[in-house]
Amino acid sequence: MSIRLPLSTGALALAVAVALSPASAVQKSLPQAQDIADLVQAQAAESVTVSVFATGLNNPRGLKFGPDGNLYVAEGGKGGTQSTAGHCTQVIPPIGPYTGSSGGGRISKITPAGIRTTVTASLPSSQTSAPTGSLTSGVADIAFMGNTMYALIGGAGCSHGVLGRDNAVVRISSTGAATLVANLSAFQKTHPVAKPEADDFEPDGTWWNMVAAGDHLFAVEPNHGELDRINPTTGAINRIADISATQGHIVPTALSAFYGNFFVGNLGTFPVVKGAAKVLKITPTGTVTTAVNGLTTVLSVQFDKRGRMYVLQTTDGSTPNPSPGTGSVVRIVNGAPVTIVSGLSTPTGMTFGPDGALYVSNVGFGAPPMGLGQILRIKLGN
Repeated sequence: MSIRLPLSTGALALAVAVALSPASAVQKSLPQAQDIADLVQAQAAESVTVSVFATGLNNPRGLKFGPDGNLYVAEGGKGGTQSTAGHCTQVIPPIGPYTGSSGGGRISKITPAGIRTTVTASLPSSQTSAPTGSLTSGVADIAFMGNTMYALIGGAGCSHGVLGRDNAVVRISSTGAATLVANLSAFQKTHPVAKPEADDFEPDGTWWNMVAAGDHLFAVEPNHGELDRINPTTGAINRIADISATQGHIVPTALSAFYGNFFVGNLGTFPVVKGAAKVLKITPTGTVTTAVNGLTTVLSVQFDKRGRMYVLQTTDGSTPNPSPGTGSVVRIVNGAPVTIVSGLSTPTGMTFGPDGALYVSNVGFGAPPMGLGQILRIKLGN
């Protein structure tokens, strides 16, 4: 008999913990100078090169280039040891109970030369239970509106072992100070979705991706299943789409805005089924349709300057759990995925750079000790 588990980011942590034990398995899976070429599956019509752009990251997640030309990376951080048992409803085992810290979540700046410095290391960070590998969540993504940086916090709130700091959108100053813009934990508790998954429910949510479009921010939340609009001036939050209502518990993670619509990819459920994930098209009024089928464990969706869709898959479905060395980037060609790069290790985020290359957060989950996360640069031939 097989047990089918819903796959939130917490459950993803469990799968990664199973797949990556012991820690040496992660270290052995990291691309090195001598074998970085093995990541590439070059297509006949193009030449693709992959290189390590930056190292020393703590569970890297979403990433964006700033107006200054530097790359900024959201990091899950270091977790924490604080328990909130007795203070609030806990995430049920085996994922919970979480422990956390009001600090340890980090945003890094990486120069075009690949030099990393810290913008802030004082944002919340939390970790799953020890049996699931104590895997971290913290800063999930960042976005820019003009010269202003906003961060999406996905590992905070009482249910994640963090007292006094909820999941939120915060504004990051030039000194790294965070100012609350919108309280996402509070919004979810007063605006439940239609079809939450009872045995995989996280009261504070597990926010994953955020984009800026027009004069608003938009964020997707996988555990409850929703796409929301955030006013960066007033902090008002409005739901664009209750994805759970039409799709069930598909765990929507990836978010991209393109030509007036939103494209949302989903992670899926356990055991991982190859080809079971998809990309949804969501209009500004909340109409949900399927744009692409036949994908697996999607964690990022991006478009190049020619309007071609690229999808980041964290594992390939060859095993029931995510496995190191099985992540990939695919391009959608005539509605079907074509592999551009394979061999990635639990990749978690992706963005295009001003140079036209793709930048990918690699080793974004399950890599103790800290500092093993990487950013890969993928130069596309055409």
